[in-house]
Amino acid sequence: MSDYILELRNITKTFPGVKALDNVQFHLQRGEVHALMGENGAGKSTFIKIITGVLQPNSGEMFLDGKKVDFASPNDAQAAGIAAIYQHVTCYPDLSVTENIFMGHEKVGAFGRLQWSGMHEEAEGLLRRLDATFSPKALMSSLSVAQQQIVEIAKAFSQNARIIIMDEPTAALTKRESEDLYRVTEQLRDEGVSIIFISHRFEDMYRVASRVTVFRDSQYIGSWNVKDIEPKDMIIAMVGREITQLFPEKKHEIGKEIFRVENLGKAGYFADIDFTLHAGEVLGFTGLVGAGRSELFQSIFGIMPYDRGRIFVEEREVAMRSPGESMRAGVAYLPEDRQKQGLVLSWSIGRNISLPSLSSNFSRGWIREKEEMRRSHSLSERLTVKALSVHDPVSSLSGGNQQKVVVAKLLNANAKILILDEPTKGVDIGAKSAMYGIIDDLAKNGYGIILISSEMPEVLGMCDRVIVMKGGRITAEFDRGNASQESILEAAMANRRIG
Repeated sequence: MSDYILELRNITKTFPGVKALDNVQFHLQRGEVHALMGENGAGKSTFIKIITGVLQPNSGEMFLDGKKVDFASPNDAQAAGIAAIYQHVTCYPDLSVTENIFMGHEKVGAFGRLQWSGMHEEAEGLLRRLDATFSPKALMSSLSVAQQQIVEIAKAFSQNARIIIMDEPTAALTKRESEDLYRVTEQLRDEGVSIIFISHRFEDMYRVASRVTVFRDSQYIGSWNVKDIEPKDMIIAMVGREITQLFPEKKHEIGKEIFRVENLGKAGYFADIDFTLHAGEVLGFTGLVGAGRSELFQSIFGIMPYDRGRIFVEEREVAMRSPGESMRAGVAYLPEDRQKQGLVLSWSIGRNISLPSLSSNFSRGWIREKEEMRRSHSLSERLTVKALSVHDPVSSLSGGNQQKVVVAKLLNANAKILILDEPTKGVDIGAKSAMYGIIDDLAKNGYGIILISSEMPEVLGMCDRVIVMKGGRITAEFDRGNASQESILEAAMANRRIG
């Protein structure tokens, strides 16, 4: 028997004008957690699709238990014991946990009748095996992202999966939820399941993986024992260069007040919110999950109305009752979920970028497409979006490049106040470094930036001031000089305002 449960040799996959994988290799041992890392666009997603039978390689070989296999469809991979769990869980939200677990392989009795009691009982057993506390009869829509991922693992178990691929499973989880997932992952490993753990977070790799493989620019770079590789060496392997300074030096001048919020409130979400923003300033908003940050700024941008309070843009009071009104006032918003709220995935890069300025590209009822694409191309180049053309579908881009398209879209809105909600969520360290440089350049050019982030190093490294929230209220405000991880965490857990 082979030393490896799964082995891929010299895999190449090309699309028109693009080589997505170039002669890559991968070796997965039995009962190991093997991290797969690389920048957005390194080829990881294409690699997953080949292992799961969604795509077929142009050349190369794949072996399962030492025997060559060719998966013509996902059903072939599933029958061979391979399952994938994605960052964006692909569930049926209006169906129960049991229905989701057994979708496609339901238990059927005499006369074609579904054996509900048997399926509920088996689902209950699978959930208990994973230490889940929710009912198999609960609706998927009632579960958290972490709980939905547990259901996906239970579904893999119900299909006798021996290999589970976890694609960015911690990207949308809190620290506590991530720890729960680590525990489940280690439990699976101890039961003999082999796991490919794809992540951008070094914390994930060092916490659960024993080996790591790195792809860069569609090529295999190398594999290492996790205990033998330092973070700086991982960065060089992933990015191709040493990133000596992740956060830019702060040299921009802070100008006049351009945005002010007074006594803003919405029942059940936030209350008594007061703050100001200045030209050239990066103002951070942080706090634990459920602090009310996203809800606050969705209200400020007009997505959901606030109940009371006042908002001023350059000393002029504005109502901000809709996103359109907010954009006309010079305020733009980058949502946390770029795919659902920030992009039209079926449209091209250029059309997405030009969307905020569509009305200015009309002439006698016709869109001036040349002007539209010229400006989109200019912004795409300014933000170094990696694509063959602005005519490519935005869905074809990596997560980091999709994020750059959303930022380009904001710049096309002629706004001077930018609200960025978790702008580096789910992107690799190279894309993070590029995004921080973009934010710094915008501040130097007089933009006022509101940076909403749960990442403490990001908040401390990027922000001129930091506002901390808990339970929908501001509990503290720190200048850059007196903010620390300890003081911010204390304020994030406080029951009253500090200072």
